Amino acid sequence: MHEIFKRRSIRKYLDKPVAKEDIDDLLRAAMAAPSAGNEQPWEFIVVDDKNVLKRIADVHPYAKMLYEAPVAIVVCGDLNKEKYKGFWVQDCSAATQNILLEATDKGLGTVWIGVYPDDTRVKDISNIFGIPSNVIPLSIVAVGYPDQEMQEVDRFDPQKIHYNKW
Repeated sequence: MHEIFKRRSIRKYLDKPVAKEDIDDLLRAAMAAPSAGNEQPWEFIVVDDKNVLKRIADVHPYAKMLYEAPVAIVVCGDLNKEKYKGFWVQDCSAATQNILLEATDKGLGTVWIGVYPDDTRVKDISNIFGIPSNVIPLSIVAVGYPDQEMQEVDRFDPQKIHYNKW
């Protein structure tokens, strides 16, 4: 079975650091994502400071796993790099998914934590990092060695497939 089917949302992590080389590989995979007009509007903040991870978990209602995750990657879109208005969301989503898949291949656990389009979350995360107003945080990916076992799930549903018409 391909790695894509092994990817699961992992919210519990071992107290074990993730090597910088592995983080670099995750970011390399993120930057291999497709983007509209090849605009590549993404920017990334790597967070391995426990105090900063705690600050995120304190303000984001669905980021409590950052209290124990060894690292997180904040995926942002730079509106100044947009060639096609609004497509930064798709571009940065593809980059986020690539991080999740590369991490799975490396035996790391991840979970996608949504930030955009919730205005409060965008403001809170932007304030923590001093993100300029032209850059929007889309997602946060918690990364670490899994401390939970997740089973593969087959979500294939032929009733959701339509050929040539609805």
